[in-house]
Amino acid sequence: MTPKRAATDGLRDPIPISLVAHWVFCPRRAWLEAAGEQTDTHQVAVGIAAHASVDEPSTGRPADRHSVEIADERLGISGRCDAVEGGPDGALTIVEYKSTPVRRSPTVTEAMRIQLALQVLALRSTGAVVAAQAVYFVNHRVRVDVPLSADDFEAAAAAVASTREVIEAPQAPAALEDDPRCAACSHVGICLPDERPEVEIHRRIVVDDPGTQVVHVASAGARASVRDGRMRVEHRGEELASIPLEKIAGVVVHGNVDLTGGLIRELLWRSLTVVWTTGTGRVVGWSVPGTGPNGAARVQQHEAAAAGRLDLAKAFVGAKISNQATLLRRNGEAPAAVDVLRSLQGRAAAARSVSEVLGVEGDAAARYFGSFNTMLTPRVRGLGITFRTRTPHPARDEVNALLNYAYALLLGDVVRAIVACGLDPHAGFLHSASRNKPALALDLCEEFRAPVADSVVLGAINNGEVGPDDFSTVLGATRMRDRGRRALIAAYERRVESEFRHPVFGYRTSWRRAMEIQARMVLGVIDGTQSRYVGIRIR
Repeated sequence: MTPKRAATDGLRDPIPISLVAHWVFCPRRAWLEAAGEQTDTHQVAVGIAAHASVDEPSTGRPADRHSVEIADERLGISGRCDAVEGGPDGALTIVEYKSTPVRRSPTVTEAMRIQLALQVLALRSTGAVVAAQAVYFVNHRVRVDVPLSADDFEAAAAAVASTREVIEAPQAPAALEDDPRCAACSHVGICLPDERPEVEIHRRIVVDDPGTQVVHVASAGARASVRDGRMRVEHRGEELASIPLEKIAGVVVHGNVDLTGGLIRELLWRSLTVVWTTGTGRVVGWSVPGTGPNGAARVQQHEAAAAGRLDLAKAFVGAKISNQATLLRRNGEAPAAVDVLRSLQGRAAAARSVSEVLGVEGDAAARYFGSFNTMLTPRVRGLGITFRTRTPHPARDEVNALLNYAYALLLGDVVRAIVACGLDPHAGFLHSASRNKPALALDLCEEFRAPVADSVVLGAINNGEVGPDDFSTVLGATRMRDRGRRALIAAYERRVESEFRHPVFGYRTSWRRAMEIQARMVLGVIDGTQSRYVGIRIR
C-alpha cells in the first residue's frame, strides 16, 4: 500500500492541496489518499453533490470563475478553487464550498484554513491580488468569512512539507487509536483503525452507506446501455430496468447479455467492476479501471505468492473446514462427519507445507460433501432432487448445478472486494496461479463457501424457491432454467446483504461487506501492517 514516490529527475510531482488538508485532519488518511484509495460513502456522495454547482468552469457571473485550476511551483502544490469572485478593483475573493454530513454546525476547521491559505498563495504566485476568502456551507446556506494571518500562511507551508514526508514514506502512519476523528472519516472502512489488532471492538464506528447495489443482468438477449445518467436494460424493445449510475456498486452479466461500450466506459470511469459469467456458472472475466490503489502492495503480493505464505494458506483452509463443520452440525444428520471435520481443523493448523494443507482440505471436502445430502429435507429428497457427489463442471445433478452457480456469484463478489483493495486476484497463497485461475480470489472464497454459497443453495432448495421444474438435463449435464437462475440470484443477494455479528470484531456487518474487510486484512499481512490473518468462522 505504498503511494507514488517523488520523481527521481529532481522535479517533484506537485501535491494536491486537498491532500494537504487531509494531512491536517489525519496523516494516515493523507497516505491512503495518495496510495489511490477511494471510497463510496455517504460523506463522499454529499461532498460531490455540494460541488455540483461549481464544478463547471463556464458557470457564474462574468466577473466570477468556477472550478479554477491553480498551482504554486515554489511550494510544489496544485489544486482547484471552487469559486473565485472578482471585485470592482480587480481584487479576488476565494470561496470554498463545503458540506457537513457529519459535522452538523457550519464551523471552519483547521484543515479548511490551511486549504484556503494554500489557495491564496497559489493565486498570489501568479501576481493576482486576493482580498478575502470564505467558506460557503451548502447544507446551511451560510457563508463564513475566514481572515488569514501570517501565521496561517506559515502553517500552510509547513503542512505541505509534512504532507510530502508522510506520503513518500514506504508505509502508512499507524492507525489512530480510539480517536473521535475516525467517526467522521469517510475512509474508516478502508483504514479499519480498530480492526488492526484483530480483537473484539467495543466502539462501533459507522459510515453511512450511499445505498448502492450490485446489478445482475440475467435476461438472455438483453442489452444494457447508458443514457441520461442511468443504466437502462432493454429486451426486444421493452425496458426491463432503469437504474441511476450513482446507485450501482457493480454489475454482474449472466450469459448472453450485451453491454454497450459507452456503459462499460462509464462504469470503469466510476471505478465499478463488471463481472461476466456463463449461463452455467463459470466466471469468464471481469473489467477493472486502468488505475487502482496500492500499486506497491501488489508487487509485495506477487513476491509473497512466489515465496509462499503457509500462514495464510492454513488460515484460509482452517476457516473453511470450521464453517463446513458448523453448517453440517446445524442442518445435517452426520455427527461423526462433524467430529472428523473438527479433527481436520487441527491438522490444517499444524500443517508444515501448502501441499499438506491442500491434502487436509481434500479430506475435509470428501467428508463434508459425503454428508451433504443429509442437509436436504425429506420433502426435497421425495421430489427427486438428489446429490450424489461433488461435480464442478458439468453438473451431474440439480444440487451441483446450484452449487456451481452460487460459487460463481461468490467468486464475483470476492474479486470485486480484492480489486477494491488494489490487490491482484491472480496471485494467491493456497491455490496455484500456474493454471491461470484467480488464485487469491479462490483463496478468499474458501471461508465464505459454506456460510454464504452453500447456505443459499440449501435454503433455496429446502424452502421451495427452486424445484425440479427449474432444471433441464441434456446428455448427463444438468442446467438451471431461467426461472431457477433468477430465484437463486435473488436468494444469494438476500444472503450477502443480510447482517451477522463478525466473530472476531464483534460488530454487525453484511456478508458482502465482510468480504472486503477480510480482503483488507490480507492486505495488512502483505504490506506488513498486521502480524497475522484470522478467517471468519461461524459458530
